[in-house]
Amino acid sequence: MPESPPRARDLGIVVGGLPPGPGNAITDVGGVRVGHTTLISGEGPLRVGDGPVRTGVTVIVPGSDDPWGEPLAAGAHRLNGNGELTGLEWVRESGLLTTCIGLTNTHSVGVVRDALIAAATAGRPPDVVRWYLPVVGETYDGDMSDINGQHVRPEHVHAALAGARGGRVAEGGAGSGTGMVCHGFKGGIGTSSRVAGGHTVGVLVQANHGSRERLMINGVSVGRAIVPGEVPDPRGKAPAGAGSIIVIVATDAPLLPGQCTRLAQRSALGVARTGGAGENGSGDLMLAFATGNRGLRTLGDSLEDETDPVSLRAVTAATLDSLFYAAIEATEEAIVNALVAGRTMVGANGTTAYGIPHDRLSALCAPEGV
Repeated sequence: MPESPPRARDLGIVVGGLPPGPGNAITDVGGVRVGHTTLISGEGPLRVGDGPVRTGVTVIVPGSDDPWGEPLAAGAHRLNGNGELTGLEWVRESGLLTTCIGLTNTHSVGVVRDALIAAATAGRPPDVVRWYLPVVGETYDGDMSDINGQHVRPEHVHAALAGARGGRVAEGGAGSGTGMVCHGFKGGIGTSSRVAGGHTVGVLVQANHGSRERLMINGVSVGRAIVPGEVPDPRGKAPAGAGSIIVIVATDAPLLPGQCTRLAQRSALGVARTGGAGENGSGDLMLAFATGNRGLRTLGDSLEDETDPVSLRAVTAATLDSLFYAAIEATEEAIVNALVAGRTMVGANGTTAYGIPHDRLSALCAPEGV
């Protein structure tokens, strides 16, 4: 097996003051699992339908294998809407997450959505009343991959679901992060977690956003120190800030839907702390879900017990504040982890996304002597 890439803390870079969970990942929230399918093939000039291919799909199983049968409180936020995260109108209307979450490239949202529906309906009796509005997010990898060739297939989604696991999450150019570029360096998937107020908050990002000159890590202007003359920027001709980021926040705290929405909003501050600004050309979308209230139901399977009330718990304002800080720090570190894990990749037409140089990053951002 290939060696796992390092993470920010391996370079001595510690973001914030709250402690991480045991794996420093979204999977530190009990029951949350992540699966990837990575698609890499071909090289040289772009030929639509043939490649080169640098893309993939990532799925997040939020707890139960059947989120419809046991949905979770959820809320969403839009920092800038030049992107897509499907299913959010039902999340906003119901306050519930009722499906697994998929991530992919911009032109493969439909196939991932349909494959998640097929997986959810497999083996279900045809007379069971259910409707599925999957949450599927995207960022654009067309600088690196044959995005119009639509190389993501249903079987890739099913493989990611089948491979979803807890524990360590592959970062950087893995799954849906394969062809993504962040702040002018190789980006992609990143994750982190924090423990606060007696609860765990985990974040997973698909980082494909930001301009080089605005990149900040722990208050250091990294993007102005590591200039394109030193490490070329593959998006040098694109409008500054073009790109997108998807942020998925999970917590084991008992939250109401409105509190989930507020948690999703705070994750945007983590994006801002690394230099993201929700630019006009960027799609910056956030979803937060909470596993702390169990036994919720979605109308549909049976009407026999729909009148029975469900008890909900909610954290106090003081605890909620601590979860806000946790979401900010975990989002910030997840973005940094995506950058640190990003290995140099050559894509379509020889476009090269360079990994951020670890020695330079450590010298700039790690405490002296680490």
